[in-house]
Amino acid sequence: MSSALRALRAALRVYAVGVAVVMTQLLRRLRGGLRPPDLPPQPGRVAIVTGATEGIGRSTARQLARLGMRVIVAGNQEARGRKVVDSIRAEYGRDSAHFLFLDLASLSSVCDFVREFSALGLPLHVLVNNAGVMLEPRGETQDGFERHVGVNYLGHFLLTLLLLPALRSAGSWGRGSRVVTVASATHYVGEVDVRDLGGSGPAYSPHAAYAGSKLALVLFSLRLQLILDARGDPVTANIADPGVVDTALYRHAWWGTRAVKWALGWLLFKTPDEGAWTSVYAAVEPKLEGVGGRYLLDEAEAQPLAAARDPELQRALWAESCRLTGVDEDGGGSLSCHRGSPVRPP
Repeated sequence: MSSALRALRAALRVYAVGVAVVMTQLLRRLRGGLRPPDLPPQPGRVAIVTGATEGIGRSTARQLARLGMRVIVAGNQEARGRKVVDSIRAEYGRDSAHFLFLDLASLSSVCDFVREFSALGLPLHVLVNNAGVMLEPRGETQDGFERHVGVNYLGHFLLTLLLLPALRSAGSWGRGSRVVTVASATHYVGEVDVRDLGGSGPAYSPHAAYAGSKLALVLFSLRLQLILDARGDPVTANIADPGVVDTALYRHAWWGTRAVKWALGWLLFKTPDEGAWTSVYAAVEPKLEGVGGRYLLDEAEAQPLAAARDPELQRALWAESCRLTGVDEDGGGSLSCHRGSPVRPP
């Protein structure tokens, strides 16, 4: 199959998934099924939300703050991030939100973020891996990775592993810490080539790259839960699928999709607040205490792609991700950034 046909196939598959999801959302809306979950207060707990300067991430941060959590707004747009923090503080108090700079397209920025968070002396009870890019033209991160893989997946992979000690320390039996990773229904049509995770191949499709990065996040989260269980850590890892949400991520989508979003987004798409409900549910729902390895959609459990449960693919992806991000894992599971540069894709 030629590169052009592969790219067309990937685009059609991604848009077919999108149509199926918006039709499901429309039926649910017409039946009155879009209602916010009823969740208990969370005083004294601390959360980090990546990509919290806009869209679903901003709504997630606000909803967690409304429940009484102290929220770290993590993002690569400082001016916008500080406005979000000011807005949250105006409603929920001075200690309800803080901004820390995080550029997931730079592994060194991820390391700097973890050091800056550690310097705050706060516990960490919830990490929401929300930030992402979608359908961008081919480009590379600062470390030479294809941007969908680098920003959506590898940046969050490194961030999560570096924050695991803080999550372990804050967790306890009966009140564990939680990792919530935001995926997408496009993972059902995604493919992961562990031999070319960095995206160095000559053929490129932004649709395939986006779907593949979301599948990688699902594989990672399920593998992480297996490791947490084996160690007996008081931490769980779950996946949140927000659905199709009216955000700025569609700036690179096909013009027809953008036209539908402009004309009918109010009916077919979820609002950012509605899209954040599943992430917030995964972060605080009491029924999920001690429960990990779940794929959650519309605040309920769903089934991920069967291939995402392939233990061999999970292990291979994990090993290659450690190599590419330049982290070491010792017997106790502690991790640290190398002083040198991360491994560049071959």
